[in-house]
Amino acid sequence: MRKSARRILSEFSSELARRKVYSSVATYAVAAWILLQIGEVTFEPLGMPEWVMTFLVIVAIVGLPVTAIAAWLFDITPSGIRRDSEDIFKSKPTVAVLPFSDLSPDGDQGYFCDGVAEEILNALTRIEELHVIARMSSFRCRHEDTDFRDLGAKLGADAILDGSVRKSGDQLRVTARLINVADGLQYWSKTFDRELKDIFSIQDDIASSIAESLLNTLTSVKTTTSQDVMAYEYYLRGKQFLNRFRRFDLEFARQMFHQAIERDPEFAQAWAGYADCYSLEVMYANPDPAFKDKAREACHEALKLSPDLAEAHAACGLAMLISDRFADAEKYLDQAIKLNPCLYEAYYYYGRTRFHQGDMEGASNWFAKAASVNPEEYQARMLRIQILRGLGRPDEAKVEAKEAIAIVERHIEWHPDDVRALHLGAGSLILLGETERAEQWLQRALQIAPDDSIVLYNVACNYATLNEVDVALDYLERAVDAGTVSLEWTKNDSDLQSLHGHPRYEALLQKLAG
Repeated sequence: MRKSARRILSEFSSELARRKVYSSVATYAVAAWILLQIGEVTFEPLGMPEWVMTFLVIVAIVGLPVTAIAAWLFDITPSGIRRDSEDIFKSKPTVAVLPFSDLSPDGDQGYFCDGVAEEILNALTRIEELHVIARMSSFRCRHEDTDFRDLGAKLGADAILDGSVRKSGDQLRVTARLINVADGLQYWSKTFDRELKDIFSIQDDIASSIAESLLNTLTSVKTTTSQDVMAYEYYLRGKQFLNRFRRFDLEFARQMFHQAIERDPEFAQAWAGYADCYSLEVMYANPDPAFKDKAREACHEALKLSPDLAEAHAACGLAMLISDRFADAEKYLDQAIKLNPCLYEAYYYYGRTRFHQGDMEGASNWFAKAASVNPEEYQARMLRIQILRGLGRPDEAKVEAKEAIAIVERHIEWHPDDVRALHLGAGSLILLGETERAEQWLQRALQIAPDDSIVLYNVACNYATLNEVDVALDYLERAVDAGTVSLEWTKNDSDLQSLHGHPRYEALLQKLAG
């Protein structure tokens, strides 16, 4: 809802105090009064004309608002005057959305709670006047019990949304509150006791209220393109599986998205997710040409249903990438970024597109942009480190590896079964000389997913960087037998350089070429 006049005046008064407007004006008034007193006593004995005193009074009066404006626009400090870079009339309010807590009787609705929070977050990213903290950063605070002011400073947020969901059968209780980081007080708190079918209006209400509170304007926000609750549940489960990035998870995700589409054929977001499943399946698990067709058909259906959906354009970009239509891929990804500059996947897919073309500098730059959009996401960082090492920039790669390992460690703490974090993180550990720990991470990944082609390929890469050629070739051969391995990626992958020229490696390239 809109801020009250009292709250607006209170916040404005606090901002005046923060910028030292009150103290600056008071100091100026005292100095002006003293100066006028001196003038009144000395000007007549000195024989100065009367207009000089009149001029001094006018200058004193005019100087008062000038001092107030200067104090507002500039920080007046003992060391001088500096421009205030955080002018609230110019900077965008920044909001962080925390994952909602699961208060359901059986505690089995984590995917639904995350989905509700994520849909609100994604909707807010489409509002140009707001800056939204990336999901990976804010969702990492799931288990942190800390003061909201401390958490806001940590995330760089002006406001924080947190909430809870209690779901029992068709009954739903959603509680949400928006916290002002500056003072730890609530902008508002809302509780919705509704039926499950009302989840969409609840999400829209919460997202709209956030925008209205932070922008002080009436705003209507839509969080999803579906109005079918069961389709929405299937969609949320599909996203949960897709984020795990393992071969059998891709299959489960595809099944969930398909169920969502069966329930609601006009659910554009589900079509985009369905397309991604087929594209990633082709990239990592099954080279069936029919899957490429299905990926293109699904993403184009998403675009037809929702032409301004950034996720649909990103899905088309990925579908073009797996078909080696790189120029088309980049056109779709450009549009996805234009529609949603915070969409991590668009930058990430762009980096992969450049990598497949052998443009390592371009790939490195796009992976860096992906990491800047989502600072707590590890994949783009790890791939950039690999590229930097291959480009002969080991010092730069080591600096980034230290930062990346810290991110991966935080991720693994809450996702110990994320095999991709383990095998990609191992590469940075090797670069930093922590080979024993790297091997431990690789073996953990293999224990969790021993037959996954994605895992096998990356384990091969890591052993190749350790110059254990035969071991690397063993895993690479297993990867090729277990699923799809991209010929272009393999040829351009600098991690495999120690295998070049080896008869077994050359035979694998011929096999991949068909």
